[in-house]
Amino acid sequence: MASKDAQNQRSRGLPGFLPGAPETDQSLRASSSNSENQVWQPGLPPPSFLPTVSLPPGLEYLSQLDLIIIHQQVELLGMILGTETSNKYEIKNSLGQRIYFAVEESICFNRTFCSTLRSCTLRITDNSGREVITVNRPLRCNSCWCPCYLQELEIQAPPGTIVGYVAQKWDPFLPKFTIQNANKEDILKIIGPCATCGCFGDVDFEVKTVNEKLTIGKISKYWSGFVNDVFTNADNFGIHVPADLDVTVKAAMVGACFLFDFMFFEHSLAGL
Repeated sequence: MASKDAQNQRSRGLPGFLPGAPETDQSLRASSSNSENQVWQPGLPPPSFLPTVSLPPGLEYLSQLDLIIIHQQVELLGMILGTETSNKYEIKNSLGQRIYFAVEESICFNRTFCSTLRSCTLRITDNSGREVITVNRPLRCNSCWCPCYLQELEIQAPPGTIVGYVAQKWDPFLPKFTIQNANKEDILKIIGPCATCGCFGDVDFEVKTVNEKLTIGKISKYWSGFVNDVFTNADNFGIHVPADLDVTVKAAMVGACFLFDFMFFEHSLAGL
């Protein structure tokens, strides 16, 4: 009877562990009991239950996730002065454990005069400080009147190795984007709503197959309340995708979140 109870306990899993781990491995325990502040301990090898297929270094933790949460950090200085500062994002799993941290690199001139269209580089690091993903955004237009020079992101994982692109497609009514591989071949499409203001609810961008007949996931901008939406730059996103989706495509969708934040939700007191 005792052995049966122990077996049941192992099958249910214990608090502080990622779901699906077959054994209670102490190396997977979160660094804090508070889920909001949990992070993967730096320097640990990938969990043993992950697939043995070759993955880009640092993307192992994406391979089992079907929900990726992106939380933009509040910039108090920008809030007080009404200026645009470099964006910073925490990237978490469904348990609230931070797996990556993203920092925008851009010059003050671009942030001031180019605003949400600015060129920038977002460097995504793991909890040991190793850069695992680089997102490059050139200066481009986003108007339906300039269909030849629309928004595009380049995704590198690891840095220096291009694995995909996020490209805006011209449409007079809906925001449309494609996820492309390293050869710029379309893999998936992302279609947003006609109105992206999100004043009193979530804004969902549907992830579809190339022929747009099947929806396989979505990228949601979560509504955080009227006060937060109007008076801060803090945006929260959720990426809902199949767990077995290629990790490079998941990395590209993280980049798509950053692009959507710049294009549709970036605002501050300076813009009121």
